[in-house]
Amino acid sequence: MHIHILGICGTFMGGLAALARETGHRVTGCDAEVYPPMSDQLRALGIDLIEGFGADQLKLAPDIFVVGNVVSRSCLADGSPKFPLMEAILDAGVPYTSGPQWLAEHVLRGRHVLAVAGTHGKTTTTAMLTWILESAGLEPGFLVGGVPLDFGVSARLGVQKSFVIEADEYDTAFFDKRSKFVHYRPRTAVLNNLEFDHADIFDNLAAIERQFHHLLRTVPSTGRIVVNGLEESLTRVLHQGCWSEVCSFGAAVSDFTAQGEPATFEVLVRGQPCGRVEWDHGGRHNQLNALAAIAAAQHVGVSPQISAAALGQFKGVKRRMEVRARLPWPDHRTTGSTPEPITVYDDFAHHPTAMRTTINGLRRKIRSGRILAVFEPRSNTMKLGAMKSQLPWSLEEADLAFCHAGNLGWNPREALAPLGANAIVADTLDQLVCDIVQRLRGGDHIVCMSNGGFGGIHQKLIESLQNAAPRQAEVRHPPRPAE
Repeated sequence: MHIHILGICGTFMGGLAALARETGHRVTGCDAEVYPPMSDQLRALGIDLIEGFGADQLKLAPDIFVVGNVVSRSCLADGSPKFPLMEAILDAGVPYTSGPQWLAEHVLRGRHVLAVAGTHGKTTTTAMLTWILESAGLEPGFLVGGVPLDFGVSARLGVQKSFVIEADEYDTAFFDKRSKFVHYRPRTAVLNNLEFDHADIFDNLAAIERQFHHLLRTVPSTGRIVVNGLEESLTRVLHQGCWSEVCSFGAAVSDFTAQGEPATFEVLVRGQPCGRVEWDHGGRHNQLNALAAIAAAQHVGVSPQISAAALGQFKGVKRRMEVRARLPWPDHRTTGSTPEPITVYDDFAHHPTAMRTTINGLRRKIRSGRILAVFEPRSNTMKLGAMKSQLPWSLEEADLAFCHAGNLGWNPREALAPLGANAIVADTLDQLVCDIVQRLRGGDHIVCMSNGGFGGIHQKLIESLQNAAPRQAEVRHPPRPAE
């Protein structure tokens, strides 16, 4: 079968393309922006890519077009269609489907699907669960909305029955407004947490809760719902009706709980110690993610003890507090001959709660040193300003907060005013980088948070730091005056 994928360079659709190719299909695709690293990954798999959504691609005559949710029926300023290929597909009456629907029919059918849903932590928990099953010898298939460092790829078919998938609540396609996850028909469903998000498609939290309940309706009676016992929103979802075993984690009275600090803790199952996790991943959020993954793995026969041991070797996911650089910084304000280096992190946090959790996790891990939080309001929800009032709360544990204000319909300076002089807003990336470098001290931790590329700010910062360090050294060790 030949499939042509519209929007192929997105994380989900790129993973789908890799799975389709591994299954033996001929795969081609198109996107508005075809660039590395996704373009390199796809071409390495023998997938031909086309820049843009031109109607002439109809001549490729695939067996079916697979349409990503980036595609819409919107028009450009001159009235012409933004996605002419989609218009040509509709006019010609040729077969098309959504990515989640194609995946359900051609990859997931007959598999034991373990789906990880939630506002936060989906990617990390999916990667944890996949690594646990891999370590237990189950050789699972998976599709993760990121790149797990333990595997180096975001998707693979696997050789046994288990398939782990990140279950997104965002809508499926312009012609199917259900959440993606209702297509996956899981036997094991993880409900990690649930807050209001995606203000561009959901009116309120109740609307998202309704979609989560649609997911519960698809889990068989022999299935398992793994649910965060700390979340009132998920309790409301369960009260709408549940037909499967419920296994809770997190709360004091939950089935799966943790005893100890997030970096080293005992896993308790109904109060009984069943394993110990010792790892480098800080933060209460990662501890909860681990409990969810352990509870889900138990449903396919992996003991909590084996799961806990596996998590001790878990490397993490790219762009989840990924250290991009540690650079020397001879700060003239630092005493001693060996000042602390500057550390630059890349993190995917973009919802206020995720931003606060990321900063809190780093604070608990480093104990000392300043945290400089750098973020851009890039998600559709943040661009709409639906959560701007929560930004001071999300950033209050940072020593300084830097915001890129480009092309917003609201004023971030006003939103961040409660932080006073600790909040710095810049209209351009170059100015933002300059503002950060001017305020640096040895031992600072710079956390760049965005669900996009952030204009390459990480590399811009690294290059600026490398260029600025010699000048700082000159200030710190000025030449002795001539005698």
